[in-house]
Amino acid sequence: MYPAIEPYDHGHLDTGDGNHVYWEVCGNPEGKPALVVHGGPGSGCTPNQRRSFDPERYRIVLFDQRNCGRSLPHASDPATDLSANTTQHLIADMERLREHLGIDKWLLYGGSWGSTLMLAYAEAHPERVSEMVVVGVTMTRRSEIDWLYRGVGRFFPEQWQRFREGVPEAERDGDLLAAYTRLMSDPDPAVRAKAAHDWTAWEDAVISLEVNGKPNAYSDRPPAALLAFTRICAHYFSNAAWLEEGVLLRDAHKLAGIPGVLIHGRFDLGGPLENAWQLAQAWPDARLVVVDDSGHTGSDTMRKEVLAALDRFAD
Repeated sequence: MYPAIEPYDHGHLDTGDGNHVYWEVCGNPEGKPALVVHGGPGSGCTPNQRRSFDPERYRIVLFDQRNCGRSLPHASDPATDLSANTTQHLIADMERLREHLGIDKWLLYGGSWGSTLMLAYAEAHPERVSEMVVVGVTMTRRSEIDWLYRGVGRFFPEQWQRFREGVPEAERDGDLLAAYTRLMSDPDPAVRAKAAHDWTAWEDAVISLEVNGKPNAYSDRPPAALLAFTRICAHYFSNAAWLEEGVLLRDAHKLAGIPGVLIHGRFDLGGPLENAWQLAQAWPDARLVVVDDSGHTGSDTMRKEVLAALDRFAD
């Protein structure tokens, strides 16, 4: 990866509805504009994400999506209203940030949930996207959500049972994600802390077989970040991200003319390779790269593929 760098500009974008979205810019002020779209939802951007780009050739923009990271108000506070935090709100924030920074078109880079948000943005504003590098492809269809929080439990029955038993007994045969959403808004901090632990323990179980990835990638967060991550995840996934079922794949033809690289780990249990393969069939300008030693949390090989794709697009 490229050496660590610090932002030369940063701030909070006032969205006009009580939210203030943190953003930062680093690299070359005259370089090729690129936007990092982080995952989660609710993970927040990290300093390491700056290091995938050549700082001499890229103007690198990062932002914390609503109510996580350094954006305000923070979802770790149960009093924070998440009703104005939907996929459509995030797309509008990205456009508002682009205009604020005076950028005409930018490359989009991100993965996992970030890939869903990138696709939704690009299909809404294709004229504003120069290229895309998409890692760990997800489209947040209901079928994908059901697989991640129920279906993949056939590989981890004991851990999934603990995840299921994290909600009140009367709700265990119903909508688990809606139940967790309610728990994460409980006024009792002990209830919220336990729900966040139970949720991220399940997420960690799903990636536990990835020998080249990062163990405990979901639970290894400071307490406030863990609460915000879990609350925002449950909020989004219990509402299928406010996306019509299958819309991102159905409308992939809108991406025609945008060069893309889809990078996906063959052993991604939480987001099976089929997702990336289906998108590659529907997006004529995308190239699918399957990383044979990687799952959802990556590997050295996957990082090299990301760097290679971004370096090619910089040229």
